[in-house]
Amino acid sequence: MTVTRWDPVRDLLGLQNRINQALVESNAQWGTDDQYGAWVPPVDIYERGDDLVISAELAGVPREQVDVRIEENTLILHGERKRKTEVNEQKAYRLERNFGAFTRRFGLPTTIDPTRISAKFVDGVLEVTLPKADAAKPRRIEVSVS
Repeated sequence: MTVTRWDPVRDLLGLQNRINQALVESNAQWGTDDQYGAWVPPVDIYERGDDLVISAELAGVPREQVDVRIEENTLILHGERKRKTEVNEQKAYRLERNFGAFTRRFGLPTTIDPTRISAKFVDGVLEVTLPKADAAKPRRIEVSVS
């Protein structure tokens, strides 16, 4: 009978690998690239003064490939990042960067004034500024003495 020493770290790494493989396999069931895009750019959403700001990291996406629109109270960011040179995958050591089309959708709160939304694209970062409606901004009410 062979005695095998138990290594909990090895068992945890094996479990992690099995979970990762299950997620990769189930990714095919979530939808096609046409529905969700080939990659998803990371975004930060935060408040700055009286504005809500959505900042999306779009490194490698040319300005001409970025589309920002409002449809039915939803902000839609769409674009495409293309590989500049063709890479033979059989001769590649590692390919981690994602290319292709993307689409991100964000439901807008009712406190946003959609007529004053602006966007700028600087150094591969898209920043969409969503100003709050005047009715949603806090205001001071004078109290009178009677």
